[in-house]
Amino acid sequence: IIVFSVSSTLFLRSQDTFTTAFVKNLIVVLVWLILSYINGTLVATFFRHQAFYEDPRYILFIHMVINDAIQLTVTITLFVLSYIFYKINVSFCCLFILVAVFTTRNTPVNLASMAIERYIAICEPLRHSQICTVRRTYMVIGLIWFICVAPDITDLFVTLATESLSFFHESVFCLRQNVFKDPILAQKRQAFDIIYFSCVFLTLIFTYLRIMFAARASRNTILLHGVQLAMCLLSYISPSVELVLHLIFPGRILEIRFTNYLIVYILPRFLSPIIYGVRDEKFRKYFKMYLLSNRCRKKQQKVDPKDM
Repeated sequence: IIVFSVSSTLFLRSQDTFTTAFVKNLIVVLVWLILSYINGTLVATFFRHQAFYEDPRYILFIHMVINDAIQLTVTITLFVLSYIFYKINVSFCCLFILVAVFTTRNTPVNLASMAIERYIAICEPLRHSQICTVRRTYMVIGLIWFICVAPDITDLFVTLATESLSFFHESVFCLRQNVFKDPILAQKRQAFDIIYFSCVFLTLIFTYLRIMFAARASRNTILLHGVQLAMCLLSYISPSVELVLHLIFPGRILEIRFTNYLIVYILPRFLSPIIYGVRDEKFRKYFKMYLLSNRCRKKQQKVDPKDM
């Protein structure tokens, strides 16, 4: 998908002042803490209620939440480590980059699958229960992982075949191009970026237009869903956008890369809790119940048993 923008954000980080570096790290860690709490609450709500287990919509949603939680944890860990150690072991770098790439690529494809599920539910309601079964939903999740992992796992195989064993014991600044260095891999990534972008974008346009005409009541939700998907699609073109902005503002490369990271990789993850945790009536009901039960449990724990 990506010329790994998280690490790109960190390139030339030695030019940052201590204050700037501290503020950047504070921002990303606070964002991670907030989103981890929200995502953890959403996951707990899902697994506490059987009603969600049988609904393909929520199965796809919780898969996206878990996927995004992994993506955020890995990318922000890389962000912080780059400021602490600057260079890390190549083997660990490979693992971090591949997990980050897989999970980042998963999100727009997962959103496209959710858009198709909503299209079937609204435009083909009589066939929805036959087409969108729980079993098929898990098959779709498996397919999502396959089509997102397969193109990029080849980077690792090519590197294993072309680099010496000693290379994997070296330390490098953890950029994708510093680890997967074969020029043909960059061309392959560009080709797959175009394919993924085209397929996901066309899916978004088709489902949004059909749903918009079929159900006015669902327009706002689908619009938010479309905005989130469009923002995730920026990950396919962010390197090009970053390059253009660098040409326009040549002295602001660090600020451009950091802003790009926040907008492309962080902000879309805030929309999932809004769309499904707040606006969705069914999930909101159980979400509130979970929060209230937690508050009551904490209050009971504060009560001294001797006072009972």
